[in-house]
Amino acid sequence: MPSTTPPETSHRIAIAGADVSYQLRRSQRRTIGLTIDHRGLRVGAPTRARIGDIEKLIHQHGDWVLDKLAAWRDRPVPGKQEITDGTIISILGEPLTIALTTVGRSRWQFGPGTLYLHPVSTGAINGLLEKALREKARAVFAERLQIHAPRLGVATPPLRLSSARTRWGSCNHRGDIALNWRLVFMPLPVVDYVVCHELAHLKEMNHSPRFWSVVEQLCPDWKTRRLELRQLARQIPHL
Repeated sequence: MPSTTPPETSHRIAIAGADVSYQLRRSQRRTIGLTIDHRGLRVGAPTRARIGDIEKLIHQHGDWVLDKLAAWRDRPVPGKQEITDGTIISILGEPLTIALTTVGRSRWQFGPGTLYLHPVSTGAINGLLEKALREKARAVFAERLQIHAPRLGVATPPLRLSSARTRWGSCNHRGDIALNWRLVFMPLPVVDYVVCHELAHLKEMNHSPRFWSVVEQLCPDWKTRRLELRQLARQIPHL
C-alpha cells in the first residue's frame, strides 16, 4: 500500500526580523523536532500538528535557530593546520607555543606559554595535540562549572566533552552537560558564556525570555560574548 504521509513542504517564518525558510516533513512521530544542517532549518512534526503550534515552537527556539543558521552560513572551508616545532596557537585567549621534544617519557606537558609534545612520528603530531588539548579543556571546563553552578544554586553537573561540529554545548533532561572541547580555542570569557548558557538550562529547559534572564544573571554581557563566539568560530584551527 503506498504511503499517505504528506511530502516535505517549504515554508517561511519571520524570526526576530529575519526571514527564515524551513522544510517541513510530517510523519507518525509524537513530537515536533528542529534540526539545522547545510540545507537549512528542517522540521519534523506529527501528521496532525497545526502550523501554528509548529511555528510557535520555532519562535521559542528562535535564538538557537538564528545562531545555528549563522554558524553554517559563516562556516569556513576546513583546512588542516600543519603543526610543527614552534607553531603558535591561541588557547583560552593566550598564545601557546608548540615545542616538539624527545626528552622525557610524558607524551605531553604544559609549561608556561608552551606545550611540549613527544610524538611517536611526524604523522602523529596533530592527534597528540588534540589529546593534550582535550585534557586541558576537561580540566578548565570542570573548573568553570564548579565556579558558576553555585551562583545558580545548583550542584555541579556531570561533564562530558563533545566533538560536535556546530554545537558548542548541550544539557539533557538528566542535567548532564556536554561542552565542545574546541571551546578551548576561545577566550575564557566566551567559555564562561557557554558554560552559563548550559547551566541556565538546569532552570529553564528552553530558550524562553525566562531562560535568557537566567543567562543574564550569570553572564551579564552574554550578547557580546555570543557575538564573539560566532566570529571566532571561523578561526578555529582544524587538527
